[in-house]
Amino acid sequence: MPKNIKVEDIMQKDVAFATLPGSRDEVHILLKEQKVSGVPVLKNGKVVGIVSRANLLKNPEEEQLALLMTRDPLTISSDVDITVAAKMLLENNIRRMPVVDDEKLVGIISVADIVATLADLDIQDHVGQYLNPTSVPVWTNSPLNVVARTMELAKAKAVPVIDDELEVVGIITDRDVISASVIEDSVEMSDMSNGSDDGEWTWESMRDTMSIYYSVSRVKVPAIPAKDVMVSDLVKAAYISGVSECALKMKRNRIDQIPIVNANQRFLGLLRDRNLLEAIINGN
Repeated sequence: MPKNIKVEDIMQKDVAFATLPGSRDEVHILLKEQKVSGVPVLKNGKVVGIVSRANLLKNPEEEQLALLMTRDPLTISSDVDITVAAKMLLENNIRRMPVVDDEKLVGIISVADIVATLADLDIQDHVGQYLNPTSVPVWTNSPLNVVARTMELAKAKAVPVIDDELEVVGIITDRDVISASVIEDSVEMSDMSNGSDDGEWTWESMRDTMSIYYSVSRVKVPAIPAKDVMVSDLVKAAYISGVSECALKMKRNRIDQIPIVNANQRFLGLLRDRNLLEAIINGN
């Protein structure tokens, strides 16, 4: 297990961030360009929130960053041991924490940063003990907007994709969903009656109505087949693979999860990068 490794030793110092006041469209572009899942939000140089892909997908019609972001996020100091950081990330079910010293943003530490550290160690513990066998599969031809809704309801960041033969042939993550999404502007209409005697028996033709047109802007996930978006070149691992071995595969391939298979290559479940944080916590 890692000893005397501080947050400052592994944190990302070149941090992409959003500022208030800001808009959803700016964040949408930022997440795509930086290829990150979330960024801190600053106001007057201080961290006041954090905004992620999940925030955008959960509130597709909200345009104001202040209403989209998660307020008062958990932060950590740069001199804290990474075992403490791992425990905070795992227990609070979050992927990243802004690193703040003297009220100033100095970096960000994520699950991926800690997993990258695990890759450089020689931890032989079998990953099977950290595997969550419960997965919500989707079909290769399922519309992506349905997949996105399924992931939201299941609170899943990634889902396996199965074909007609019931074989796992790919994976879709929230990163894939947001990369395929677009900002759509539309005009909608609402009819409001001017009459004061509207009731159950009011004739429609006798009402004085006023039509109100208003613009709506939302994050739209297209209804394209899941197979057009999924990652099909899967990096797999065996149930008895070691923690550091799997962490290295995640680091090299820049992925958050690995399908775990048995000796016959049958799918057993998805190993999430955050599951590997338990190896640090259990070893200290």
